[in-house]
Amino acid sequence: MNLQQFKFVRETVRRDFNLTEAARMLYTSQPGVSKAIIELEDELGVKIFERHGKRIKGLTKPGQAVSQIVDRIMREVDNLKKVSDEFARRDEGGLTIACTHTQARYALPIVIPAFRQLFPKVHLSLIQGSPGQLAEMVLNEQADLAVATEALALTPGMVTLPCYTWEHVVVVPKDHPLAQLTPAQSRKLTLEQLAQYPVITYDRAFAGRVAIDQAFSSQDVHPDFVLEAIDADVIKTYVELNMGIGIIAGVAYDAKRDINLVGIPVGRLFGVHTSRIGMKSGIFLRDYVYTFVELLAPALTREVVQEALRPAPG
Repeated sequence: MNLQQFKFVRETVRRDFNLTEAARMLYTSQPGVSKAIIELEDELGVKIFERHGKRIKGLTKPGQAVSQIVDRIMREVDNLKKVSDEFARRDEGGLTIACTHTQARYALPIVIPAFRQLFPKVHLSLIQGSPGQLAEMVLNEQADLAVATEALALTPGMVTLPCYTWEHVVVVPKDHPLAQLTPAQSRKLTLEQLAQYPVITYDRAFAGRVAIDQAFSSQDVHPDFVLEAIDADVIKTYVELNMGIGIIAGVAYDAKRDINLVGIPVGRLFGVHTSRIGMKSGIFLRDYVYTFVELLAPALTREVVQEALRPAPG
């Protein structure tokens, strides 16, 4: 058996058992991938994949165990390469961050310029997607880190740590009735009052939308969600067009920047949320990755992150 066979098995699983797609990702031929997998199965004496004719349909029971071992082996091989890079080129390399639009637009601009000053030779890439997609990117090693609010902490194989907390804000045009409320009245704002107006907020996969739905549902209040979007900039644009009131993450509202809008904190209605940073369990992190994490969340020192990544005993 050899690493090439392991690589073919891992990629076949990652590509939902599509040999053609796996071969394309590995820059080889589909027959070559199929032949290498069959040779590995013959050597092991077990079938790794369930087949229907020539098509692979899934993993067999022993194949599930083989796939987990293969993934661990290939992860350690990748770690060896990263160790080599770390000591040969300490301040060079790449860092790919998978994040939601809110993180890319409002949280990371505080961090990235400082990181670039410290590591000008490190190439940064931002990939945006839903929290579930971000977790998959990290698990498939298409990204080094993921930053999001939902889903990450619930994903097997991920280590996640809290970055910062935030609350929702209702945004309305300056001439809107809610904008005329006194601070005392704003603090007593109810879900029933919000539901009197059309609501514009996030898609259900983003930025605490589940908490918004649960809050309304728990009070048997049924707002009219006239528009859902994946980022706060779109929400604010349509609020300015008087299509409805917006409910967005507090980090996405800046009174100095959003001069046409008024923001009303509503954390007591929708709860406090935690944005988290996630990485693949057991992965080797380059030195500059620890620096990036600490810039994003100063409490997440190298020691804290290493402790979280350390495999559990036994």
